[in-house]
Amino acid sequence: MIFPTLEHILTHISFSIVSIVISIRLINLLVTELIKPYELSEKGIITTFLCLTGLLVTRWIYSSHFPLSDLYESLIFLSWSFSLIHIVAYFKKNKNLSAITASSTIFTQGFATSSILSEIQNPARLVPALQSEWLIMHVSMMILSYAALLCGSLLSAALLVFTFRNKSNKFFQLMESFSFDEIHYSYERSTISRNPYFFSGKNYYKTQLIQQLNFWSYRVISLGFLFLTIGILSGAVWANEAWGSYWSWDPKETWAFITWMIFAIYLHTRTKNNFPGENSALVAALGFLIIWICYFGVNLLGIGLHSYGSFTLMSS
Repeated sequence: MIFPTLEHILTHISFSIVSIVISIRLINLLVTELIKPYELSEKGIITTFLCLTGLLVTRWIYSSHFPLSDLYESLIFLSWSFSLIHIVAYFKKNKNLSAITASSTIFTQGFATSSILSEIQNPARLVPALQSEWLIMHVSMMILSYAALLCGSLLSAALLVFTFRNKSNKFFQLMESFSFDEIHYSYERSTISRNPYFFSGKNYYKTQLIQQLNFWSYRVISLGFLFLTIGILSGAVWANEAWGSYWSWDPKETWAFITWMIFAIYLHTRTKNNFPGENSALVAALGFLIIWICYFGVNLLGIGLHSYGSFTLMSS
């Protein structure tokens, strides 16, 4: 009884800490200089990472297998992966990525501890297909790839938003310049814009932000693509041992292949100098939806060789 109780405590502590961190961030948007959200966020997520690590170790001990056998355990591991990426972003001093990973952690952790998955929160005996040493290698690589690709896709989506806003502001400024009533106002604005402090304080910051989003989205997606490739290859080897075939076009396998293709296209477009960065970010944003279909949507169907990862929305 001590291990299930410890798991229950660690689960709710980690969820509570991340909830408090997100709440403080939202409060700080309304009341400035009240607290220092960034420093508090780092301490909170590091504590959450330690709690989730303890939770996974605890479940591993009393279930006698690595905790990646069902959707609930994979969601906990996904939350752990987000918090791990958050810690890496902390050492790299990347606040944009930290905001995304903190929000992603509370989303996955909240869903994992909700009543929707209450029926599969208790550990069960592994089905014969999962009783293999490939369980750790394949599933951990796939979940880590999902975490990295989701974070990179969200960074690309943020890049699209800031780029669109930057271009729309330039468009409205151009329309103002053609207005007869605003000629004097436009002249004053052009005079102010000649001030170097104006560019360094506003336009330069926007440019730097867009460049950072572009840089980190590419790096994080590249890492996630590497994990995804390793996960698919190790899964093919495992499938051959368990089912006698490397590839069966199972729904999970099919959507994993589609996910791989989407981000392969993204990485290919990034190598083309004449290909706009906004179009590459659009491909990555599309990949965000594909990942959720592959990871979560297929489980709603409960069909195919990976049906052991499915769940029911309503209890019988």
